[in-house]
Amino acid sequence: MAEKSSRGLADVVAATTSISDIDGEQGRLFYRGYDIHDIAQRISFEECVHLLQRGTLPTRQELDGLTADLAEDRRIGATTEALLPHVIRSGAPMEALRTLVSSLSVDDADAADSSIEADRRKATRLVAQMPILVARYEAARNGRDVAGLHPELGIAGNFLQQITGERPAERAVEIFDACLVLHADHTMNASTFTARVIAATLSDIHSAITGAMGALRGPLHGGANEAVMKTLSSIEGGVDEVDGFVRAELDAGRKLMGFGHRVYKTEDPRATHLRKMSEELAELTGNRRYYDFSRRMEQVVFDSKGLYPNVDFYAASVYYALGIPTDLFTPVFAISRMSGWTAHVIEQHEDNRLIRPASEYTGPRDQRWVEISQR
Repeated sequence: MAEKSSRGLADVVAATTSISDIDGEQGRLFYRGYDIHDIAQRISFEECVHLLQRGTLPTRQELDGLTADLAEDRRIGATTEALLPHVIRSGAPMEALRTLVSSLSVDDADAADSSIEADRRKATRLVAQMPILVARYEAARNGRDVAGLHPELGIAGNFLQQITGERPAERAVEIFDACLVLHADHTMNASTFTARVIAATLSDIHSAITGAMGALRGPLHGGANEAVMKTLSSIEGGVDEVDGFVRAELDAGRKLMGFGHRVYKTEDPRATHLRKMSEELAELTGNRRYYDFSRRMEQVVFDSKGLYPNVDFYAASVYYALGIPTDLFTPVFAISRMSGWTAHVIEQHEDNRLIRPASEYTGPRDQRWVEISQR
């Protein structure tokens, strides 16, 4: 008989990995052994991609090679091009992008090749293509052409320019690049686990990533940063109104998104960096409203519930200040997390075992069959 189940697989070790690790008691996150506090705002997202997908921080030559590959791999195929005008009608960005990501496999030269070498090439393409898909989607639904690409800007700078239509400030690019690093991987979360389960059947990488996108679509995994921004923007008046708003929400039993975390017992280390970025952008833009609201809300929630902000809380005001539309916050998360998802698929394929957990049956036993006329 199987052991008693753990709801939501809490504390169940489902796989081994060398990609990322969390110390929930101390509030620490590691990528390949590097503490996030040591590398956040010190490495570029492109360096982070190399670290997660290929196992090491790159040398200058390796980084130049990867950057060239990413620039070459930005093109999307004819099938995806033809599909894009149709999916924007869905009205839900994650639904549209999930479909677009799946379609990328149709025109991928390595689609039928499941070797590790092909996985790595496809992984690089997916990282390069995801920001293009989001920017193209945003342009298409607004009836405009997307801005051209500039090699010197990299993934972060090009995305901001394509979304806003304006050349981004250098510091804005640096901050967004750091956001991409902070969101790149987070151990066996729901979307990563989904990707690994699909990969474990020896399905292809596009199928696994499409599954991950589907998991991120769910409001209990993705979407919290969007919900935070909607909450902040719903508060009328000034910062003095935050206390009453928060206490009214808590008294009514409504959950405030962006607080608490299933793994961390103290502050999410990513939130530490995002809080500082939010403050800096408030100063740079001259609009402190949502940063000040966030700081006050953080204090009231901690005093009332003892909950710390998680990665989504300050990501909301950061993305808003960068000019990213609120309903694209989760797709932006997917741009970053594509690096981690693909790294996990590669790792799963390198030492594969079908993931097939046991279940705890709670239904009846030994029921007697009855003829349909007597039921």
